[in-house]
Amino acid sequence: MPWFSEAVGTAKWSGVRLKDLLTKTELKPSVSEVVFTGADRGLDHGIDHHYARSLKLEQALHPDMLLAYEMNGQPLPFQHGFPLRLIVPGWFGVASVKWLKNLELIDHAFEGYQQAVNYHYRKNPQDPGIPVDSIKIKSLMIPPGIPDWYTRNRFVPQGLIPLTGRAWSGNGKIEKVEVGIDGVWKPAQLGKDLGTYAWRQWFFEWDAVAGEHTLSCRAYDEAGNTQPEEPVWDESGFGNNKVQCTQVQVNDKFG
Repeated sequence: MPWFSEAVGTAKWSGVRLKDLLTKTELKPSVSEVVFTGADRGLDHGIDHHYARSLKLEQALHPDMLLAYEMNGQPLPFQHGFPLRLIVPGWFGVASVKWLKNLELIDHAFEGYQQAVNYHYRKNPQDPGIPVDSIKIKSLMIPPGIPDWYTRNRFVPQGLIPLTGRAWSGNGKIEKVEVGIDGVWKPAQLGKDLGTYAWRQWFFEWDAVAGEHTLSCRAYDEAGNTQPEEPVWDESGFGNNKVQCTQVQVNDKFG
């Protein structure tokens, strides 16, 4: 799926706390996981299945887990899981099952394809891997100027250019964002803190001079995590949070 760096977003979710629902049931001592199954069905590597994921019981009882029926104050859009979906804040979206049709309490490890086989970080096809869970720290810059269609390089005029973007992490709030101009890093100004799981806006003013330049951004969270200069290898390309770099050509004719 060639989404590059565009498939990101933050929303305000409303619904029922999963913990409240579970504690109203008579949880047997043997329960160890909760399985969430969506109505979406398909084939993956020839296996016919409904999309399903599980959480360990202690994870499912976290007070921030949500069964959501509203997004940004409106009923869930169909493409976002109407009429009900799971929200696992701070985790990659694969955990937040859409079009939720049932929950099941089990006393063993769930072995569904999307849980036990897919969505694992692997160094090679034989590696059993580590499950994909919390969101790695990431930041992105809204590309300035106008684009070249094929290379995605950008063109801007000389002078003061406002740069802005977003930063987020599943392991704590964003504490700092830096902007790199040709490898020289300078602090950006942070926008409003919207909450533990929401992205955070950042701002920077660049005095652009004629020539070709590389613009970058990197974030730091309260747990001390930051972004690598090069991506950490993964067989399926999951979790790539390398520093974003944007090539920019500065010339007065693009004013």
